[in-house]
Amino acid sequence: MRTIIENGTIVNEGKSFIGSIVVNEDRIEQVIVGETTPRDNYDNRVDATGCLVLPGIIDEHVHFREPGLTRKADIDSESKAAAWGGVTSYFEMPNTVPQTTTLEAWEDKMSLAAAKSHVNYAFFYGATNDNTDTFHDLDPTTFPGIKLFMGASTGNMLVDRQDVLDKIFSECTRLNLPLMTHCEDTTVINENMRKAKAKYGEDPDIHFHPLIRSEEACLNSSKLAVALARKHDTRLHIAHISTAKELELIEANNNVDHLGAMPLITCEAVLAHLLFTDKDYTEKGALIKCNPAVKTTFDREALRMALTSGYVTTIGTDHAPHELKDKQGGCARAASGMPMVQFSLVSMLQLVDEGVLTIERLVWLMCHNPARLFAVTGRGFLRPKYKADITIVKRGAPWTLTESLIQSKCQWSPLTGSQFRWRVVRTICNGHTVYHDGNFDDSYRGEALTFRK
Repeated sequence: MRTIIENGTIVNEGKSFIGSIVVNEDRIEQVIVGETTPRDNYDNRVDATGCLVLPGIIDEHVHFREPGLTRKADIDSESKAAAWGGVTSYFEMPNTVPQTTTLEAWEDKMSLAAAKSHVNYAFFYGATNDNTDTFHDLDPTTFPGIKLFMGASTGNMLVDRQDVLDKIFSECTRLNLPLMTHCEDTTVINENMRKAKAKYGEDPDIHFHPLIRSEEACLNSSKLAVALARKHDTRLHIAHISTAKELELIEANNNVDHLGAMPLITCEAVLAHLLFTDKDYTEKGALIKCNPAVKTTFDREALRMALTSGYVTTIGTDHAPHELKDKQGGCARAASGMPMVQFSLVSMLQLVDEGVLTIERLVWLMCHNPARLFAVTGRGFLRPKYKADITIVKRGAPWTLTESLIQSKCQWSPLTGSQFRWRVVRTICNGHTVYHDGNFDDSYRGEALTFRK
């Protein structure tokens, strides 16, 4: 089966140009520059005139809640939402029930995804206080890396013993595994919560959330992670960085717009901290409650600037659905997390329109760099012989996000009511159109990602 995607604006490796892409079965056969397409026999023609043709989005930070928390979400529903949003691959986090902290639990999750996932999948292996000796049990070509909840966890995976932290960092170095950390200092958070409850009652108003899960809590933990990474020469990726101060700990990636060695220490920005500020708690309430907390306008603007300066290496979503009833209350009672995977790309394209970053830079952050940082095999770029993971988007008349459009099982979004001009018109996963203009192929299943091969 040969398909040609014709006359779109291809965005790839820092360049944008009119061209065509030939797909043969599940792989890219040819990338053609210019409006002239080769005369040949094609089984399908996709007219991409007026569209941007991007590598499939790789979301390296999602929580799909399966197993154990499927009243909130599951692999079927959330991978469908991903496909609707132009996401062709995801890395899922280990704080499910059971936690993905044993080989058996990891294998069970892989089996679930093989049966249910509509796009490509991978699962982080979670670190605990007593499972470091099991890291070597996994084939390093089958998972992205180790996830460490360093000082704070919503899934009872807190690791805060210094000897264990040293062991985790050193073992990741020995096995050449990337280490992704959630950095918040529990001691600081608990003391801030104690003071807030004493003054404001058992469930302080949501406006206090960024003061409880504070800049100090984030900075203290990130400082420790960076120190340990430098001590053990560990490839460290700090998840969902939320403060301007933490950016000072990161070394700029001078290879922002071209291929080259990645820094030892990198960080991720997520949609919540790029889109919202503490002023939005007045309107959104606990819908935007997440860990780390959405913080000040100054922090948000610093993160946005870091997208182009090289201090931020990847953009993820931290997609974390809850039932709407779970999101009621304040700092103590309301659950933390929000569903974002379906609308991450259109939201970032809106920031492109606003001049926050270029479309070429967006592709580095959401496609190229996740593949480079975690050494994903044959994906993340529009290159011959690479898997044909392709997302096609188009700018047009404004549309409003309504609940009827939401594919996530939880059926709500903090972005409901927002207007967008960009639409995902086609999501191609392994050469197969899984989504096209509101039509979804429910029968299609994605593939297990491979790494370091």
